[in-house]
Amino acid sequence: MVRFVGRNILTGLVTILPVALTLYILYWLAVSAEAVLGGMIRWLLPENSYWPGMGIATGLVVIFMVGLLMHTYVVQRLFAKGEQLFYRMPVIKSIYRAIRDFFDYFSPEAKAEFKQVVAVSIGNTGMEVIGFVTQTNPERLPDGFREQESVLVYLPLSYMIGGYAVLTPRSAVRPVDMTLEEAMRFTLTAGVTGKGSPPGASGGKPL
Repeated sequence: MVRFVGRNILTGLVTILPVALTLYILYWLAVSAEAVLGGMIRWLLPENSYWPGMGIATGLVVIFMVGLLMHTYVVQRLFAKGEQLFYRMPVIKSIYRAIRDFFDYFSPEAKAEFKQVVAVSIGNTGMEVIGFVTQTNPERLPDGFREQESVLVYLPLSYMIGGYAVLTPRSAVRPVDMTLEEAMRFTLTAGVTGKGSPPGASGGKPL
């Protein structure tokens, strides 16, 4: 009986916590935007001109404008120079790099670089690991890695942000019928979530 109750409580937690944490993060972002930006708007606007929610709306506009400006060369260069300051600061550089790598997983630009989900054979052991082809053009690889019959594959690690970039022969790589999101979720959770993709999902095209 105790085991039955404990198992169902654990199942309930696993079901509720992801939803609750997602909603809490969204709520925290909305409240923070309303508190910070809303206070600035109150200071700028005449009295009684402020409406609840203007801080959130302003935050969305600011985020949109930053994303728009990041497509320009000048802003990209300025941001890169400013980012180098974080990379030179002790302690801060480790924290910032970890956060940057985490959010780069979800960047549209980063997703465009992951051309295909593949399975990479490990020698003659019969074992395979899931990875993402990041580079197939030998001219874009460093000197000494420009093997015509090789591709660069990123192998993510489970339950942590990190992985390995390996140069592997094309013969050791085969396409996998998974989207980027499915493969990320599958590898980061060590396969606990399962594939969970509908029939005919994208992927599986020849390299």
